[in-house]
Amino acid sequence: MIVWLAACGGNSPPPGGDDQSGDDGGLVGGSCSAVPADETGDGTYYAADGTGNCSFDASPDDLMVVAMNHVDYADAQWCGACLAVTGPNGTVNVRVVDQCPGCAGGDLDMAPQAFDMIADHAAGRVTVTWHEIACDVSGPISYHFKDGANAYWTAIQIRNSRYPIAKVEAMKNGAYVEVPRLDYNYFVQADGLGNGPYQLRVTDQRGHIVEDNGIALGDNVTRTGASQFDSCP
Repeated sequence: MIVWLAACGGNSPPPGGDDQSGDDGGLVGGSCSAVPADETGDGTYYAADGTGNCSFDASPDDLMVVAMNHVDYADAQWCGACLAVTGPNGTVNVRVVDQCPGCAGGDLDMAPQAFDMIADHAAGRVTVTWHEIACDVSGPISYHFKDGANAYWTAIQIRNSRYPIAKVEAMKNGAYVEVPRLDYNYFVQADGLGNGPYQLRVTDQRGHIVEDNGIALGDNVTRTGASQFDSCP
């Protein structure tokens, strides 16, 4: 039995997570063939609302979400990834929104609504197998500027992405510079990127690249990009 509830998109980190760059700015080895192997661990549940260590907004209308174990979390590299999780009673698709500090490698802590699709609620803890899949998104990626973001401290999060993000680069003084990623899933230029608008280059964990021009600075606002990452077969 397979329960396809929310089509979304695991080893640790996902492919490309080592962030080795080629001359074109893409990731060495990033391709549609670089799909992580299945992982196995314990599946549990917690009172999830869509928020958490990945710094996403609450999603009361979509609670097919999961917290990744701290081993695989790898400084937020799994944030936004979608997983197909199989338990004793079936398979459900979920999105990574949080970190589970007490979970061992391979473990997933799920929203109860998702856990109940693959196991009896009373079981509390079951063996699960999971792997990454593409998120079923529509439209282009978006850029969310953190509250407090400004010309002198610029924090950007990538949302609505088909695959998890490997890196973000910004054009600065005529060349792309990589913006460091922090473990709460924002790419933060500590000395700022200036007043903007920005030219940004985003690479996903499959090595796909999206470039956007004219992204205006904002404080707790979301800007829509021009395109979405290609889909792997």
